Amino acid sequence: MKSVQQSFQSLSKSGTASVVSRVSRRHPIVQSSQFRTISNQKIPTSKSFDAHHQAVARISAAVKDFHRRGERFRITHGSTNSTRRSKKSKNFVDTSELSNVVHIDTEARIAIVEPNVPMDRLVEATLEHGLVPPVVMDFPGIIVGGGYAGTSGESSSFKHGFFDRTLKSVEMVLADGEVLKASSVENSDLFHGAAGAVGTMGVTTLAELNLVKAKKYVRTTYHPVHSVEEAIRMIEKSINDPMLDFVDGIVFSKDKAAVITGYMTDRSTSRIKNFSDPWDPWFYLHVQDTVSRSQYAVTESIPLAEYLFRYDRGGFWVGKSAFEYFRFPFNKYTRWWLDDFLHTRMLYTALHASPNARPYFVQDLALPFSTASSFISHIDETLSIYPLWLCPLRQSPLPTMHPHHVSSPSSPLLNIGVWGWGPHDPRAFVAANRELEKKVRELGGMKWLYAQTYYGEEEFWSMFDREWYEGLREKYRAKGLPSVWDKVHVDEESEIRARGGWRGWVKGLWPLPGIYGIWKAIRSGTYMEARRAKWKGG
Repeated sequence: MKSVQQSFQSLSKSGTASVVSRVSRRHPIVQSSQFRTISNQKIPTSKSFDAHHQAVARISAAVKDFHRRGERFRITHGSTNSTRRSKKSKNFVDTSELSNVVHIDTEARIAIVEPNVPMDRLVEATLEHGLVPPVVMDFPGIIVGGGYAGTSGESSSFKHGFFDRTLKSVEMVLADGEVLKASSVENSDLFHGAAGAVGTMGVTTLAELNLVKAKKYVRTTYHPVHSVEEAIRMIEKSINDPMLDFVDGIVFSKDKAAVITGYMTDRSTSRIKNFSDPWDPWFYLHVQDTVSRSQYAVTESIPLAEYLFRYDRGGFWVGKSAFEYFRFPFNKYTRWWLDDFLHTRMLYTALHASPNARPYFVQDLALPFSTASSFISHIDETLSIYPLWLCPLRQSPLPTMHPHHVSSPSSPLLNIGVWGWGPHDPRAFVAANRELEKKVRELGGMKWLYAQTYYGEEEFWSMFDREWYEGLREKYRAKGLPSVWDKVHVDEESEIRARGGWRGWVKGLWPLPGIYGIWKAIRSGTYMEARRAKWKGG
């Protein structure tokens, strides 16, 4: 089998556009000894690498064209798990074709994947080799590139950090069209700074991920607790247990919660539970039922992939809101009947299509363990949103665009997922968001940037190292891309006007927005992704 260098040279000689030849002379896959070593193992095919090179060349050419004309552009890849509304732009660079697992090196335990590979396809590919990423986002449709550019923390993040901390390197097209590689030893400032910067440093076109040995099951234990404070204490204690691979929690009310711990094993208990089939329970309902019926911890085995995507059906518990919106019975029979609509890919498609998504809170907030209880009390008093998700997180090194605590950068944070209905009145909804932002700052916490942000510009940048961020953008010529602030902020008055007046009234007229969202979700065909999943049942 030809090496990657030989394959690319032959590709250029065969009459491919000249831009491919220009990319080949400095292409990170060609230049990097790591990638040459991988190719010499004769595992990747020249076809997969050649196809990747050609796609990157097209992207580079498009970016260069915008750069030459001095025009800003945005990146589109065909899917999103952000809840921010897309801002209008006529200039887009389409990266949707970059959706392949290029190579898995079983000896080195790495995967080379393109940015639009979703978590379920990645896990299916790595499990074939007995390997799995250390951090896997809970929703199957979240893509690798989004995990790197965004903030992705899961129940293994107390141990491994955010998803980007499990990457060895990335390939990027800069905003002037140059293609380069970034890693901990090469363009390391870019490698670190682009993580969590929501795609404002360049266009990620390839990622090299670390993998760990997979085992058949996650031995999962549900610990019933009877106060928020007890849940927080138990989580803080659990993350110091070296045996555990996974820790998270669900708060059902002020006096009822569950702490969920687990570790990978090849040995099963007598109880084996799945959550992916239409007749299976939603995971959070199963946890709630389990801790309600027992005052002691309950342990069962969950097949590894079933555990990793346990929150897919129902989107944690957000799917229940659809039943509430349509005033439809919520029980195991209706969940079975409507199962196609209740996987996260379909829920996100409907969310983005429906104007009614706006009065809904979908926020993640990371706080110090010492103030997490006070924040939950605030949520109880002001919004009364339950359940809440608790997920311990290892902080990333400073400076960073990830949530962090400057005073205690080495201490873990506790993420609190707040997902539920907000005030219907537009001004009250904006005010509730501003109050939430104010409270989380008072308590030393930070919001995740996947959601809408109402901070003023100076207030926003007071939480981050603006000089570092803008210096990095200047060094890597990223001015052709929107800044983080451009992408995440919401103009309060525009938001209120969009939902106010007669136009807002018509757009919000029940149940038209919901029906329209369902129609768009059906047309997207994303329900087929869950149907053809190979990971189900372990």
